[in-house]
Amino acid sequence: MAVLTHDNRIIVIVIAVVAVAALLVAQLLVRQVLAAGEGTDSMKKIAAAVQEGANAYLGRQLRTLGVFAVVVFFLLFLLPSDNWSQRIGRSVFFLVGAVFSAVTGYIGMRLAVRANVRVAAAAREATPGEGEPEKDLTAVSHKAMKIAFRTGGVVGMFTVGLGLLGASTVVLVYAANAPKVLEGFGLGAALIAMFMRVGGGIFTKAADVGADLVGKVEQGIPEDDPRNAATIADNVGDNVGDCAGMAADLFESYAVTLVAALILGKAAFGDYGLAFPLIVPAIGVLTAMIGIFAVAPRRTDRSGMSAINRGFFISAVISLALVAVAVYTYLPSSYADLKGVTDTAISGHSGDPRTLALIAVAIGIVMAALIQQLTGYFTETTRRPVRDIGKSSLTGAATVVLAGVSIGLESAVYTAMLIGLGVYGAFLLGGTSIMLALFAVALAGTGLLTTVGVIVAMDTFGPVSDNAQGIAEMSGDVTGAGAQVLTDLDAVGNTTKAITKGIAIATAVLAASALFGSYRDAIATAVKDVNAKSGELGLSLDISQPNNLVGLMFGAAVVFLFSGLAINAVSRSAGAVVYEVRRQFREHPGIMDYTEEPEYGRVVDICTRDALRELATPGLLAVLAPIAVGFTLGVGALGSFLAGAIGTGTLMAVFLANSGGAWDNAKKLVEDGHHGGKGSEAHAATVIGDTVGDPFKDTAGPAINPLLKVMNLVALLIAPAVVKFSYGEDASAGVRAVVATVAILVIVGAVYISKRRGIAVGDEGNNERVAKSPDPAVVS
Repeated sequence: MAVLTHDNRIIVIVIAVVAVAALLVAQLLVRQVLAAGEGTDSMKKIAAAVQEGANAYLGRQLRTLGVFAVVVFFLLFLLPSDNWSQRIGRSVFFLVGAVFSAVTGYIGMRLAVRANVRVAAAAREATPGEGEPEKDLTAVSHKAMKIAFRTGGVVGMFTVGLGLLGASTVVLVYAANAPKVLEGFGLGAALIAMFMRVGGGIFTKAADVGADLVGKVEQGIPEDDPRNAATIADNVGDNVGDCAGMAADLFESYAVTLVAALILGKAAFGDYGLAFPLIVPAIGVLTAMIGIFAVAPRRTDRSGMSAINRGFFISAVISLALVAVAVYTYLPSSYADLKGVTDTAISGHSGDPRTLALIAVAIGIVMAALIQQLTGYFTETTRRPVRDIGKSSLTGAATVVLAGVSIGLESAVYTAMLIGLGVYGAFLLGGTSIMLALFAVALAGTGLLTTVGVIVAMDTFGPVSDNAQGIAEMSGDVTGAGAQVLTDLDAVGNTTKAITKGIAIATAVLAASALFGSYRDAIATAVKDVNAKSGELGLSLDISQPNNLVGLMFGAAVVFLFSGLAINAVSRSAGAVVYEVRRQFREHPGIMDYTEEPEYGRVVDICTRDALRELATPGLLAVLAPIAVGFTLGVGALGSFLAGAIGTGTLMAVFLANSGGAWDNAKKLVEDGHHGGKGSEAHAATVIGDTVGDPFKDTAGPAINPLLKVMNLVALLIAPAVVKFSYGEDASAGVRAVVATVAILVIVGAVYISKRRGIAVGDEGNNERVAKSPDPAVVS
């Protein structure tokens, strides 16, 4: 049996110290960001309104999720475990994972809302005052970009620091039993991330879509015009959705990948498997620091993406070099020398475990780099796909939508093939040993994690740049060259957000595939407990068996239903925003000539209520669908369910993210003067395309990542119970029927209630629905 040796304990302690160092570097970056100027009083006032709205929403959301977390904490005690120490640890570290995920998201949001105005203020320096000489635009642009990226660097450091600290703490406390406790840690991180991703995504896109449809299309005013009552909510949404939601999402990807790697590492590499999966991401922490500081724009750069790419690739190359050193320093040269391995197929395996480890990690790093380039091709304004959407705007909104859908579908194929080849390449490294093959897949995931610090920085850079442009436009204090600097940064930010979504789904697939292997191992362990009385059992995924085929179809269907619920929630909430903004323009005509101020708070309140109201249904679906399938159709069907969800989820997530990113940048392209420019029919067409893409790329698409991990972790946790009540002395068709029936009824009820909701336009207890009134202007 694997044990945590004295030497490995020292290594894990050092890794925990590295994790703490990441948090200290984050504090250094915070000081650098906050040292920058905040601009004019008008800019500060707008920024304060955004900060107030973001803090209020996230506070309410976390209080809501706190209740849910406490309920799950106690429910985890009902699941089988080897002993009460593991059972308590699993529940406690579920809360730790949930808190760490929430903290990562909260820190991301809190700094972003303070950095937005500083980026805008830096860009303002590009516009010379009266009698002043022309400013060096390159220097100004570089300063603004550095503030935005260092803000993302803080979130990146918190992501890798807290993720590594949590995993290493569990290993230090529970040693060889750590993998079982880590299941709770991963579930906590994934559940909270999914809720924050869905809730924040609904908030931000409801405000964004509502603001665009009324402001740009109907009133013909700019995107962030202060006369639009939805602009503050739109800027708040960028922070609670893109910053807080995506930060929590990438944190849970980090945590869950470590969980899977440690579970499989213990079985495949024995004693070494309890430390090596932590060594690789620890190296990533160090190289992320290098990568973040390496993002320093140069005069020769074609755009801001050049500097970001440079930092990413420097981090990736150094990571690979250091991992090679660690592999050949730490691991033995033969499988026979792996201590604590009980599987004779592994101990007798020919070859060098160092080769497997290095190639597997390299696959993950290379995969991240290739996905970055592939996603960039389909979403950058300088590339053909986005320019083709721009050209299609000359013939109307329908062709814009069709072109964007086409690009999303095509890009999903290439990305899925790339991820699939990466998974299969890692799998082949295991040879005849399935456990080694699955561990290689998990190691590929840890390889991809070495770039996560820079990836998170890239992601946060996007909404910070977007909000900076919004604050500049609303204040009216940044014009001319300064406004162009922010427009250019925003376009780069759209691409970085699309890239990080592509890499996030890759981590989701690698983590889910590795967890699938953990599920297989959990079934094998549970089967041993009943074998003596029930005969030989095993996990069959033969889809010629009707129950497995049905399970596969259900897994794919859940991804579609989840996506549909998220997009429909945005549609309903955006409808309420549209009615509210129209009402304000109609009832307060002075808004248009600046003699009256819009009521920004009403739109923020609508988005907040709707986002929190819509959280429950997708969350219940993610948790209860695996339970319903497992207790109804058995462990084989549950495995097939996971396979169907992983395959469909990969394609759906990439399709949604890339379509949305391409539509958004096509709009930017037209706004920059192509195909008629702002105010043209082509511009109106791309705005409509962008509103379709908003819930695609920022709500449903990224939420699929935590969905896959939540369902895999739930399946992993319930697997022993499904086996227990299906075979042997404790087999009970009645218990299975009751559990399955309750799960199905709750899912059906939640979906029914969600579908029955209309567009909420009431206030303070008035629940009137537009669907019940022939007058679309019914507002309390």
